[in-house]
Amino acid sequence: MKAGFIGTGSMGSILIEAFIHSGAFNPEQIIAANRTIRKVELLAETYPGLQVAGSNRDVVLGSDLIFLCVKPSEFKKVIDEIKEDVLPSQLIVSITSPVLIKHLEGHLPAKISKIIPSITNYVLSGATLCIHGNRMQPEDKEWLENLFAHISSPIRVSENYTRISSDLSSCGPAFLANFIQSFINAAVEVTGISIEEATLLASEMTLGTGKLLTTGGFNPASLQKRVSVPGGITEEGLRILDDELAGVFSRVICATHAKYEEDLEKAELLFSLKQLPSQ
Repeated sequence: MKAGFIGTGSMGSILIEAFIHSGAFNPEQIIAANRTIRKVELLAETYPGLQVAGSNRDVVLGSDLIFLCVKPSEFKKVIDEIKEDVLPSQLIVSITSPVLIKHLEGHLPAKISKIIPSITNYVLSGATLCIHGNRMQPEDKEWLENLFAHISSPIRVSENYTRISSDLSSCGPAFLANFIQSFINAAVEVTGISIEEATLLASEMTLGTGKLLTTGGFNPASLQKRVSVPGGITEEGLRILDDELAGVFSRVICATHAKYEEDLEKAELLFSLKQLPSQ
């Protein structure tokens, strides 16, 4: 099995490194191309055996499984470049949420899936959102999800819920980190604790809380109830959070959905444009 990556930016490189670290792929099984070739060369220097492709077409010609890790605005250009070389037997995975399955199946003959990763996959944790196209057979879906199980918990979602699912699993780490950073900053400002100590305590708390919510048998509501006692310190803090954060996440979701709809409209336009005849 040869895995090809078109695009080795932030998420493309995270996937490559996670697959290698998990043992899902050896470096020799990976071929990659990027608009800035130096990014691929650096990966090849770090992981000897990883092949640097001279073009996107070389990735397609040398791979069984192809990951498209490019921005929505670049997608149509990449597809036009590779479509003559793509085979029905190949499996193509897009990690770009505004590009729909119908866009890909309308331009490429391969089996198509959309997998939305998360930065948490870098430490072989978190979720990956799985949306499979019409050409994917049950065994194809199982094989692909087993591959991603090396670096994540694969979860099938409806394409209609791509955005909100991504808000929780992919944007969520940044949102949570923002909350934690604000907590740390306030602790330092109000009490004088060192930022290093506050960061260590908050980070260990976050790790432990994640375990409680996944393998510890708690959900967010039951965890708050277990920690908070009537009239206690935690209850007082939760009261402030409830008052101050009321409506915040609704506004966050509305903002991310508005941006997604904008990106979706741009993708629809790119894929609906007819090729103009040569002048």
